[in-house]
Amino acid sequence: MSAENKKRKVDTECRIFNKSWTAKYLFTEVDGIAVCLVCKEKVAVIKVFNLKRHFETKHAKKYKNLSNNEMAQTAESMVAKLEKQQSFFTRLHASNDAAVMASFVIAHKIAQNSKPFSEGEFVKKCLVETAAIVCPDKTDAFKQVPLSRRTVTRRVECIAGDLRDQLLHYVKQFDFFTLALDESCDVRDTAQLLIFVRGITCDFKITEEIAAIRPMKGTTTGADIFSEVDASMDKLGLKWEKLAGVTTDGCPNLTGKNVGLLKRMKDRVNEIDPKQQLVFLHCIIHQQVSSTKSQTVYSLLEEQENEHTDIGYHTTVRWLSLGKILKRVWDLQQEIREFCQTKNKDIPQLSDKKWLSDFAFVVDVTALLNELNCKLQSKKLFVHNMHSLVKSFITKLQFLSRQLQNNNLAHFPTLNTATTSANDFQKYSTMLDALHAEFLRRFEDFRLIENKMSMVSSPFTSNVENIPSDAQLELIDLQCDTLLQEKFKSSEILDFYSSLNKKSFPNIRRHAQKMLVLFGSTYICEQTFSVMNFTKSKFRSSLTDEHLSDLLRISTSAIEPDIQGLVRAQQSIHTSH
Repeated sequence: MSAENKKRKVDTECRIFNKSWTAKYLFTEVDGIAVCLVCKEKVAVIKVFNLKRHFETKHAKKYKNLSNNEMAQTAESMVAKLEKQQSFFTRLHASNDAAVMASFVIAHKIAQNSKPFSEGEFVKKCLVETAAIVCPDKTDAFKQVPLSRRTVTRRVECIAGDLRDQLLHYVKQFDFFTLALDESCDVRDTAQLLIFVRGITCDFKITEEIAAIRPMKGTTTGADIFSEVDASMDKLGLKWEKLAGVTTDGCPNLTGKNVGLLKRMKDRVNEIDPKQQLVFLHCIIHQQVSSTKSQTVYSLLEEQENEHTDIGYHTTVRWLSLGKILKRVWDLQQEIREFCQTKNKDIPQLSDKKWLSDFAFVVDVTALLNELNCKLQSKKLFVHNMHSLVKSFITKLQFLSRQLQNNNLAHFPTLNTATTSANDFQKYSTMLDALHAEFLRRFEDFRLIENKMSMVSSPFTSNVENIPSDAQLELIDLQCDTLLQEKFKSSEILDFYSSLNKKSFPNIRRHAQKMLVLFGSTYICEQTFSVMNFTKSKFRSSLTDEHLSDLLRISTSAIEPDIQGLVRAQQSIHTSH
């Protein structure tokens, strides 16, 4: 036999297990490997010689006197026993996997809802007792789900780590990104710097996640915050040259012109690329509230010595909730008066027509501000959407001021029920004018990018003369394409710009990416701080900074953790031990 034929014969023997070998040599094949049915020893290369040598060396003495029929029956019995054992271990392995997966899922829910880690033990008790009633035969399976405090803690750490790893993967695909920054103290008076990142890919997919939450143990100067931001960006692999904008709440250590964070960020970007332009925005919701609180409407409340001129919520943004309280007081003034009379208390303001007129005006104005505030807090708003809402409100202020000058109370339902003089109308009109001027001043940074926002939000009506020169010729081509015009009307804005030809409209696509990725507000930071205050409460004040970061990441993330991958990793750890 030639060498080639010998090799072919050996290869054939290695690939195909001859079932007669089971009865003759007491071997069976498991996953391509020959396994001895007697001692369970494995033979990697399936050849007759190897099987025969193993049998004659180790087991022939015991089985040599058996007839062929007896050997076949013995082999059949051994194979059945092996298959039963394999089936048992397969079921056991699957049961263990299911228990581990269940513990990950429950730990994820616990973290999402800011519950204590020890809550897992309570959940397990509920599961076991429920199973005992609904499906008694499955009770043992529920008992196997590991949900001790330590286990839940480890699961939360693994899930948060998986979310970070997935974010690292997304970051690599960002063409541009922006940051939203805010800081607040937790229950132990530790300043926590919260950094959100919003990135956009070449196909206009947007990812918005916590980049980091960093405890500021010492000072919180612009230099300190810049150092933390720089470290966080480096850890995530965020490149300075891809930074398109930064949105803050406007506090001095963030926005200082000489040593604030934004100045330092601008200097860093200019070192890398002097032509790179960053968009710095002051949170549009904070701007709105600051505009309101700094003008005469707020002063009017103070003049009236109203004890509810502010509300003790997490942030001053919540001041606008005062409007609902004021409206409630107005509606219940008769009941309040009667109640006070029963207590021999007098509130002279409720009988003062001038005071009531001022109060009615404040109720109507704060109602309008509340309406704007709610609209600005809607989800999935782009910066141009938010700016449009503010522009609309500014226009309304002018319109309402003119109406008051003409003694028209059509849009002041509360004031319309009060006794008001002509002098009051003029005073209220002046107040609205002051509010209008304050809004214009506060939103100057948004007006600086108004033409760019308009080019993105309304490309077919935007004035070509007002947009960046590198996109002007492309915009003309775009506006003359009737098919694209129809597509813009029927598509979501991200889908539309994603569909634009990269070679024909490279600059328009790039400008659109930079505008659509901007944070219009730090509202997402405010929401997260609310979660932080609930999570790290006085009852959980010993929660570590690392676990606080993990919990906030999980509770705010839109990314789904890879639970199956985490289960596999967990099993491999146990196997390696």
